[in-house]
Amino acid sequence: TDDDMFSNVFCENSKKLINVHLFALAAKYYSLPNLGVCTPLEDILEALRGGSQETTGIKTDEFMSNKKSHEVQVMSKLVDRIANYCGIKQVIDIGSGKGYLSSFLSMQYNLKVYGIDSSNSNTNGAHERNRKLKKHWRAYQSRGRANLKSQRLEKANDRPVESEIKSKTINEKPLNNDNILQNQDQVTIQNLVPSCGFTDTATSETGKQTETDLVAWTQSDESQLSEEFLAILNVLPAGAVEVFSSSQCNCGELCEEEKAQRKIASLKAKASKSSESNLYFPLTSCITAETELSDIITDLEDCMMVGLHTCGDLAANTLRIFTAKPEIKAVCSVGCCYHLLSEQFENQEDCPEEVWGFPMCQYLKDKAWCCGRNARMSACLALERVAVGQILPTESLFYRAVLQVIIEEIYGVTKSDRHVGKTFSKSSSFIDYVRKSLKKLELDDSKLPDSCIMDYYEKYKDRMNELEAFNMLKVVLAPCIEVLILLDRLCYLKEQDSIAWSGLVKLFDPVKSPRCYAVIALKKQSCF
Repeated sequence: TDDDMFSNVFCENSKKLINVHLFALAAKYYSLPNLGVCTPLEDILEALRGGSQETTGIKTDEFMSNKKSHEVQVMSKLVDRIANYCGIKQVIDIGSGKGYLSSFLSMQYNLKVYGIDSSNSNTNGAHERNRKLKKHWRAYQSRGRANLKSQRLEKANDRPVESEIKSKTINEKPLNNDNILQNQDQVTIQNLVPSCGFTDTATSETGKQTETDLVAWTQSDESQLSEEFLAILNVLPAGAVEVFSSSQCNCGELCEEEKAQRKIASLKAKASKSSESNLYFPLTSCITAETELSDIITDLEDCMMVGLHTCGDLAANTLRIFTAKPEIKAVCSVGCCYHLLSEQFENQEDCPEEVWGFPMCQYLKDKAWCCGRNARMSACLALERVAVGQILPTESLFYRAVLQVIIEEIYGVTKSDRHVGKTFSKSSSFIDYVRKSLKKLELDDSKLPDSCIMDYYEKYKDRMNELEAFNMLKVVLAPCIEVLILLDRLCYLKEQDSIAWSGLVKLFDPVKSPRCYAVIALKKQSCF
């Protein structure tokens, strides 16, 4: 049995760790990749494909960090697949933060997204960021026109003289017009940007092959949209930009039908601009398990909920709202900050009416299961990053450990609601770190001379290696604790009668984004 396999990891009497190698093997054995409970991302994307068309857009790393770009690209593709599969266009982004995912879902996939965050500064920042993104699209459009002008000048220098073209026209066998259109890669905007709702650009009439037609064809490259501009068109919703005028055809030579089509397309683009160019709405609200979304979103319709690194209890509450509200047809949630989860059995408090972040499923509730804050803190560590050589912040952890000894022994403080935060990165020395930390904790540092601070440092500095070893053991154990939290959420969904399918999917590269697992669920068709 599994218990027999790993029975020699700890001493039976002292309960101390006696076999580090076996400890590491046991941790790997109980990690999520080894348990075989995850659904591969490729499988779910294929299952949800249906008739959806692939879209290509600009690189998000122009606006985001590499980590955030990776997360947004991968998750937005899956969200779009789920939305298409369920036949919905409205997405509720819980804990939307700065609005990266929301903006991309609306611009790239033309989804109507409501981003809800408890921080008003985040909401205001998302508004401003969305405004700047739209401004950036216009800058791309201008750059595209400039590139076209540059290409036109280069091609003019390289173009053969007209007499040479005439000579080739006379001496060479005329080409079939249909072949010209196919072989020269002349593509309409509609084909390149299927999601934008533009009508076809007018192409040259496929009439009799003449000398004039060939000359016109050699000039047609002037009207080809630059690669950058095409990429921008592809991430914008229909009508969000004016149709880029093409010099491919002389407007005077257009037939009346083509002129009418162009006029109608232009009018449609202008009419839809006000209604479709702002498909992302940042809102400020604190979300709990009892939140009524209809009180926040007045035009709530059939929708799906998403959350990219929803913090602490917010991930659990997202799932609870999903199961309780019939209009929410699907959910895709990636949690984080496990240390901020509330636990029902942590303090042995009898609060039956309270809604807790852990446990969620009835199985663990019946067992009164408790992780504890230290275990939940460990679950936040990144084993994959350490495995590829990213070292643990041992010095900052050492500073923090010695500081705790100081405040306990000198000030008699064992618990505080205040936090030190990222003081280490702003400190020039250990003395500087301690004094800044004491001020944050509102403790009087005047009674603590520098010599006393350094005495504590010297007393414990030889034990820094012990601290590093201890934290490495915590890193190895981290995936096992994360498994418990994620499986609790999955089991909660499995207990619901309205759920057609639920699963865990590894969305991200764990080196780039350590909290890489999504909890996904779709409701039964009868619930639609």
